[in-house]
Amino acid sequence: MAAEIDINIVKTFPGRATIRAQIRYPLEASTVLILFGPSGSGKTTILRAVAGLEWPEEGTIRFVSRTWLDTASAVRVVPQDRHIGYMPQDYALFPTYTVAGNIAYGLGHLNSPDRKKRVDEMVELFQLRGLEAAKPRELSGGQQQRVALARAVAPRPLLLLLDEPLSALDAPTRLHLRGELRSLLKQLALPSMIVTHDWTEALTLGDVMAVVGAGNVLQVGTPLDVFSHPQNAEVAHVVGVETVVKGRIEGMVDGMFRVSVNGTMLTVVKAESTAADVFVCIRAEDVVLERGRADASSARNHLAGTVTTVTALGALARVTINCGFPLVAMVTRSAVEEFELVSGLPVAAAIKAGAVHLVSRQGD
Repeated sequence: MAAEIDINIVKTFPGRATIRAQIRYPLEASTVLILFGPSGSGKTTILRAVAGLEWPEEGTIRFVSRTWLDTASAVRVVPQDRHIGYMPQDYALFPTYTVAGNIAYGLGHLNSPDRKKRVDEMVELFQLRGLEAAKPRELSGGQQQRVALARAVAPRPLLLLLDEPLSALDAPTRLHLRGELRSLLKQLALPSMIVTHDWTEALTLGDVMAVVGAGNVLQVGTPLDVFSHPQNAEVAHVVGVETVVKGRIEGMVDGMFRVSVNGTMLTVVKAESTAADVFVCIRAEDVVLERGRADASSARNHLAGTVTTVTALGALARVTINCGFPLVAMVTRSAVEEFELVSGLPVAAAIKAGAVHLVSRQGD
């Protein structure tokens, strides 16, 4: 049966931005809705409000035919009556309980044989066989995550809520479990909401994404559509589009838009709006640096510029180039060494016309 999540809440905190969240979206049996945004944006507060762990001062929360919150009618359904599964960021496993004991914690309504059967099903599903008697301290990070997820799923909830489910793991484990978690969620056929600030997790795990910034839901759509087509500059910044600059559409040539950014011309395949004033959005991963022009490149935009900053980010480096406007590229550390990228070095930046996204700009 199709479900609809309908959230319209206001929640205030002293010294912080007020949360004003509005999300209404159909959730099919296995739909994963991502709440995406930076730390402090309000996404965890929204999740906790759905769980019944935060009480908004105003608003409603409805799921299918159930009303969990309606402040105008004084409806406030407590967490245990919402039939949700909730996994916090730190997993919150009981340290003195075994794996089996943690999984069985929410199954007190079942008789002993049924409870044992359900725990056994979860042990099998989450690949925990042989660890039933282990305590959380004896488990790896990935195993702890699976136990916490099994405990959340064991009571057969109507909705599963996961707060940064991979953030407590080291990078290699996170990479491995990302695909595993997606497969598990589809296998469970259980509507889910996941909080994350990691764009790779959003793209990997989500079917639908709500971008949250400064307490407001800014855009809702498929992850790929939101990342590729942010509807305004604020969304572009939140989803990590590193270059967002003001531009103006000057006309069309050969069916493509010509856009001026501080006098630098760009060729763009399409625009979301025909308004002359636009924001030009370019992801750093779509910018290729060249020493001299690469004639074999299929890119339509070759911009001459000068390196202004090079910032190391582990195996990658963030390079900012002045091309008449600040343009950000993400390159490997080996590329930094090969090209001898330093401040003041002349370079060329190649960008395919289809990688430049235009967002209508009004009122400034």
